[in-house]
Amino acid sequence: MKNLYVIGGQQRQQRPLLADSDAWYEYQKGIILHVVPETGAIEQCVEYISPPDSCAAENPQVLFKSGTVVGNQLYACTQTEVLIYRLPDFTQAGYISLPCFNDVHHVRPTASGTLLVANSGLDMVLELTPDGEIVQEWNTLGEAVWERFSRTIDYRKGVNTKPHRSHPNYIFTVGDEIWATRFQQKDALCLTNPERRIPIGIERVHDGVLHEGRLYFTTVNGSIVIVDPVRLHIEEVVDLTNMHEPDTLLGWCRSILIDGDKVWIGFSHIRPTKIRENIAWVMRGFRSVLPTRIACYDLAKRQCIVEVDLQAHGLDAVFSIFPGHEGEVSQ
Repeated sequence: MKNLYVIGGQQRQQRPLLADSDAWYEYQKGIILHVVPETGAIEQCVEYISPPDSCAAENPQVLFKSGTVVGNQLYACTQTEVLIYRLPDFTQAGYISLPCFNDVHHVRPTASGTLLVANSGLDMVLELTPDGEIVQEWNTLGEAVWERFSRTIDYRKGVNTKPHRSHPNYIFTVGDEIWATRFQQKDALCLTNPERRIPIGIERVHDGVLHEGRLYFTTVNGSIVIVDPVRLHIEEVVDLTNMHEPDTLLGWCRSILIDGDKVWIGFSHIRPTKIRENIAWVMRGFRSVLPTRIACYDLAKRQCIVEVDLQAHGLDAVFSIFPGHEGEVSQ
């Protein structure tokens, strides 16, 4: 692809790996970059800070999580907001922030014009109208939606709900079915038919992209899992670590863009967390640690063919990669 949009955030400060910190707030800006892999040109399209009424008063965590592009509209989300941008000029075309939003991880539109939101902090997925009216709620553990939480609390104001028991972090559809990946269960669950489930189990899961009749998932330790969405059967596991030098820590693997036999993958440098089991796979004696970047892999040849360093351009976490707008190529 000639050019790409990369979505994520800028970290507030660096901390030692595995720092035992109570801080939930690590990021200070949402960032969208325009990247031209052939030339290495990178420019900033959006730098975003949440308004005070939609986030914590002190040290709010602000970054873009996973989004969706449909036509000329980018559906993006921060921890506590849903934003819609028109492409390619990134003018804001919509905005929603609800008191129940906490650690929002993904937003995508439906064919009927509603929005699906992965509200990870409350272990739920919401369906909203463009005006922010809730029309459907799913608890991703099969429990009563508000059993553990309160409708009267403003969860945008720095309320820490960790550890999350499910942590739904990505939504996708297969036909009329609505699915969500569940980080803690290492699987994907059909919300509209909970008997249908895809157990992945290799490591904690992110993404869930349907492409030409196959589902593509990423695992945080660097694998692509390819699944038949009809039989719910894993067809192939591609271990990206095998395409790099031994003992190389690729980073937190998340986001995938498929381009024929090639895939673009996002890697974020390992961030601190006090929930150590989430990154137990890090403790394997890696000697080379790579920066936040995107990388292109030729799946047919099993080779990493391009890597683009984004950390040098102010991006510390990658959540989504999209094709750039046709005709928009930086010099």
